[in-house]
Amino acid sequence: MKKTQEQQVVETMRRVGGYATLRRLNEIVDFSTWQTKTPEATVRRIVQESKQIFKIQPGLWALEEAREEVLQKFELKLGSKQSEELFSHGYYQGLLVEIGKFRNQITYVPAQDQNRKFIGQRLGDITDTIKLPAFTYDKLMKRAKTIDVIWFNERLMPSNFYEVEHTTDIKNSLSKFYELQDFYAGFHIVADAVRKKEFEDKLHVSMFRDIEERVKFVDYNRVVNMYEGLTKVKSSVW
Repeated sequence: MKKTQEQQVVETMRRVGGYATLRRLNEIVDFSTWQTKTPEATVRRIVQESKQIFKIQPGLWALEEAREEVLQKFELKLGSKQSEELFSHGYYQGLLVEIGKFRNQITYVPAQDQNRKFIGQRLGDITDTIKLPAFTYDKLMKRAKTIDVIWFNERLMPSNFYEVEHTTDIKNSLSKFYELQDFYAGFHIVADAVRKKEFEDKLHVSMFRDIEERVKFVDYNRVVNMYEGLTKVKSSVW
């Protein structure tokens, strides 16, 4: 009997350990028998609607039958605010690292974050370096080394700074960006869309006037969408 598209997606997830990002599914599901011009959209609908699949994070899905095993692998306890926050922070750091590497950037995360998990992997294992390139004075290096993700160009100069703000104070990140404003680099606050108003309120004060036009708010879904579209839009910008 011919397998349904849902069955094929479930079997593919089972084959790779019971979980996968949507991007990964679109790479490994065999679409050769699917009579549709938009199989990626069909996969998205299946993971959203199937009772055999549940969402861990936007863009990351797992099989209900493997729930306990997958959550244990991710060191994630659903319902625990602290556990979910740690996982979410590492997840979005990892997505930013992967996007940066795809764009041929040298990626950095702080040494203290190297053991955070990104889809079952250590951030330190997927990031290019946990040692901050010596691109400026010690005082500024001390500030920069705590930033969640930094992309460097081939000359080892920073091209983009990212701070992932799940629950922490956005003002602290803006203060770091203020001190690093003399570098020709992008500044990004990455957070849930519900924090955008808070971001705007804290950015539009006199002390941050010099960087007001340079700092961008990037919500989680936009990061996920960029990650999922990497094979299609390599040159896209935020």
